[in-house]
Parts: sequence; structure tokens; C-alpha cells
Amino acid sequence: MRRLLVVSALALAMTALAPVADVAASHGHRQEVRRFSTFNASLNRATAGELRADLEAAIDGDVDPQLGAVLEIIDRNDPDVLLVNEFDTGTDGDRRAVAMFARLAGYRYFFTAPSNTGIPSGFDLNNNGVIGGGDDAFGFGAFPGQFGLAVFSKYPIDTRKVRTFQRFRWADMPGAMLPKNPDGSSFYSDEELEVLRLSSKSHWDVPIRVGRGRVVHFLVSHPTPPVFDGPEDRNGRRNFDEIRLWADYVSPGRASRYIYDDEGRRGGLRRNASFVIAGDQNSDPLDGDSVPGAIQQLLDHPRVNTRITPDSEGAVEASQRQGGINASHLSDPRFDTADFSDRAPGNLRADYVLPSKDLRIRQAGVFWPRPGEPGSELTGEFPFPSSDHRLVWVDVATRGRRC
Repeated sequence: MRRLLVVSALALAMTALAPVADVAASHGHRQEVRRFSTFNASLNRATAGELRADLEAAIDGDVDPQLGAVLEIIDRNDPDVLLVNEFDTGTDGDRRAVAMFARLAGYRYFFTAPSNTGIPSGFDLNNNGVIGGGDDAFGFGAFPGQFGLAVFSKYPIDTRKVRTFQRFRWADMPGAMLPKNPDGSSFYSDEELEVLRLSSKSHWDVPIRVGRGRVVHFLVSHPTPPVFDGPEDRNGRRNFDEIRLWADYVSPGRASRYIYDDEGRRGGLRRNASFVIAGDQNSDPLDGDSVPGAIQQLLDHPRVNTRITPDSEGAVEASQRQGGINASHLSDPRFDTADFSDRAPGNLRADYVLPSKDLRIRQAGVFWPRPGEPGSELTGEFPFPSSDHRLVWVDVATRGRRC
């Protein structure tokens, strides 16, 4: 049975929460603007239970500086619906940790479920001759739930219709980019492919009831970084197919027929359903180490709205000031969302909030202040006061029909 986690405001909310905005109707329909956001907040810790201890201390008024910076960033941007990547959750989702964060951040509802990170596979998945450790887990992690994810919302979550895809097998994806050795043989054994899961964390379809009978499916994930492997490019290929899962999922009919969730239900999203795809996809359109075309599976998808791309002036300033490999990048630096200048890839666009085309984008941005601007003390540079990723937000308007 899938373990779901949704808590009402009566138990957790610190203050009453209101919609971002209601704007005037056009053609006789009222429009409601909601802010969807993703933030790889680096709330991962070295040992199991450490984040929970930090949250317990924060509830008592002793706030860890990094946690405090993360909470301040969220408060300044005030998303209505938020995905937090790299949130330690434990094997079954650390209910108390996520609940405490919701309370601290002022969210009325939240959701978490198990992550593949740190769960032993029982196989030598990196082929180093030893079974054990993060590389041999279903998703990289030193303990179960490390680098997990959690969703926070000001609006109710339709728990009956949540779908999770934690246990979907990679080999069950038609045409999967399964890695091969240089001689053409499969990198993974038949026995490994029988159990190997596609998602390095999990993929979730979380329906949010945004008001007036409208539902937006918040499609969240955190594909593996396309690095830390060998010539077989197992992580790069997995990253590509983790991104592909959502591209197929929002394609009705044959393209998504193969997909099954953790309850055994097959198929993808309905043709007329509204959605927002969100998460650290670990893939820049033109730079970095991902397989060419990986993120384009979403950016070029006929159902995805890319009319406005979130940007910031701070990202441009950082690219120019840090120089190095950033100077040779092909992607526009104003769209960067992650500060990797202390590492080989340089700064990249890694984090995405991608609405369906029926959701009109009103505004979008990346929280990356330039040095000296308000909030710049919360982002900074390595070692970062909060995270090496920046919060990304998109304001969308819905009108007219029920989703």
C-alpha cells in the first residue's frame, strides 16, 4: 500500500494563507494565478535523522543557519505549490520531518512518499566487484531516503488520485537507453535488469486542487546527475530516460500505455488534464554532461508551455565574474539555475517548472540576486549559505474549465 502524507492546516499551519492573486476575467471567465516552484534546497545531511534533528531544534527556536537561509528564500518567493529536492525522508518518508518543515515554512498541506535513494539493490550495480554502498543502491544515497523529495502546498492535495512510480523498472520502458559495455554487451546482467528501477528517487503525480474545481497535476522528480560513471554512461542514460518518463506520461495513448504506477494502474495523464512538471532535471539544453536532447524531450513537447523562461540578472553576473568554462557555454547564462562554477561543468540550467499549454504563464523567475542586492546573502557562492541551486518559480493562470 502506497504511503501518502498529507496534513491539514488545522494541525500544521502557522498562519492563514491566501492565493497569490486573482485577476480580472477575460471573455467572461475568472482567472486565478498560482505560483508553482521548485527548489533543490540541499537539505540532505550526512547521517540518517540529522535533518529531522535540525528541524526539531528549529521548532524550538534554534535554527541551523543553512536551514534558516532555505526558509527565508521560500518566504521571500512565497510559492503556492513547492517541490523541495534533496530533502532527507527515510525509507518510508519521514512524516515528522516533512511535517515540521511544512510548519516552519507555513504550508497548509504536504506530501511525501518513499525514495529509491539508499535502498540496497543486493547487486553490484557499478560493477566494481563489491556489493554495497550508495552506487549499488536503487538510487544513490548513503542511507534510505537521503536526497529525497517533498511537496508543499497551500491548496488541498487529492490523495486518492496521487500516483507514484518508485518501482517502475527501467527495462519496462520501450526503447530504453540501457547502458552497454564498450564491446556492445549489456552493462547490467539479466538478473539486475529484473529489479533495476528507472527512477533514481521517484516520480510522483500529485494532483493539487487549486480552486473552483480545478486540478493541476504536479509532476515531480529529480533525475540522477549524468556523471559519476564510466564509458557506459549509465547515469547519463538513466537521466535521459527519467526525463523521458514525464514526456511520455503527458502524451496520451500509445506513448504512455506502457507506464504503470506503484499500485499497478497503467497509462499516462488524461488528454485534457492540466499539469506542471517540476524538479532538478540535471540537464542543461546545450551545456554540461547530459545526453544531447535529454531536456528537449520536455522543452520541445507539444503539450508544454515554454513561452516564458525563468531568468535572473544574478546568473548573468555570476557567469561573467566567475569566467572559466562559463565563457564557452552555449546556453544563455540568464537562464542558469545552479552555481557549479567550483566544478567542471560551470553554471547550468538544471531546474525547471514547465506548465501545460492550457496554463497561461504570467511571470517567471529564478531567485538569484546580484551581489549586494537584497537576498544575495542567502544565495552567495561556494560554500553556499543555502544551496548551489536557486529557487525557480512560474506564475500560471487557469480559467474556464475543470481539469
